[in-house]
Amino acid sequence: MSFTVNTNEVVELIERLVNIPSPSGNTEKVIQFIEKYCDELHIQSKRNRKGGLVITLDGEDNSKHRMLTAHVDTLGAMVKEIKKNGRLKLTMIGGFRWNSVEGEYCQIETSEGNSITGTILMQQASVHVYKDAGTAERDEKNIEVRIDERVMNDEDVKSLGISVGDFVSFAPRFERTASGFIKSRHLDDKASVAILLNLMKEIKENDVKLPYTTHFLISNNEEIGYGGNSNISPETVEYLAVDMGAIGLGQTTTEYCVSICAKDSSGPYNLRLKNKLVNLAKEHRLNYEIDIYPYYGSDASAAIRSGNDIVHGLIGPGIAESHSHERTHESSLENTSKLIYYYMLSEMV
Repeated sequence: MSFTVNTNEVVELIERLVNIPSPSGNTEKVIQFIEKYCDELHIQSKRNRKGGLVITLDGEDNSKHRMLTAHVDTLGAMVKEIKKNGRLKLTMIGGFRWNSVEGEYCQIETSEGNSITGTILMQQASVHVYKDAGTAERDEKNIEVRIDERVMNDEDVKSLGISVGDFVSFAPRFERTASGFIKSRHLDDKASVAILLNLMKEIKENDVKLPYTTHFLISNNEEIGYGGNSNISPETVEYLAVDMGAIGLGQTTTEYCVSICAKDSSGPYNLRLKNKLVNLAKEHRLNYEIDIYPYYGSDASAAIRSGNDIVHGLIGPGIAESHSHERTHESSLENTSKLIYYYMLSEMV
């Protein structure tokens, strides 16, 4: 049993997904995109009340189910204050550091649905004016948005329809290199969403028979902690979160492998499922690493905290510089896709 990944299709899906703004709390447009993708493949999907999407592929055994999840919501911000000088103060959505978005282009979406561009900068950005341009704290007091409109004061800004609570998204700056790297914001977790969508297409178009009914939860609140903690059918036995593998000092994960998580900040993942994933990776000669993510929580850990009686696991492509200027490689997408494919065709633990 061999499986060939259409990496070009996965990367093209990533590019389309990251270019749809979807900070946590404002994911309607990207969910609509995925709904249309499923409709064109004649795959059943339904919204949950939180705005996420549950996609189902029937299996030969309907008495026991699997669920795989990936989240389509991203980091972002909201307008916290309209300053007297026409600049905007921000409040974070998700866990990032202000220095990681300094100098980034952004988009403000008004409550009327209009989009206005801007740039995220330090108030003390000009070295010709501010002596502390390099040393001033990168925080919510000093970071601001410079709007790309002729505004001189707060009333000018309000006349554009901008108000407190409007969502602000960060430009993804997607790029695919000749050497196989994919650079973009929001690879966490749109790389995983693209992998799952591509696998659904492969299964549907090639009439692959899954041993168990399998649900795919495209969650939309993971970055704020509760995306995948509901809509889990009582028949669900195994729950596998597909999310980025963290890379850094002390980590084994690379941009070229599939990362299998043994433990994160929520505690250990199910040992039987972790061992099963490792054995599948070995059997199919995949490039994999086992890792511990010290400052991390997934939809699977959120599901466990919500009291679901499930076997939970976590895998994903290796993503460098998470919650900043992220990067992965085609080979990581391939290894992750293959492990998920072989997992879905395997017997339960």
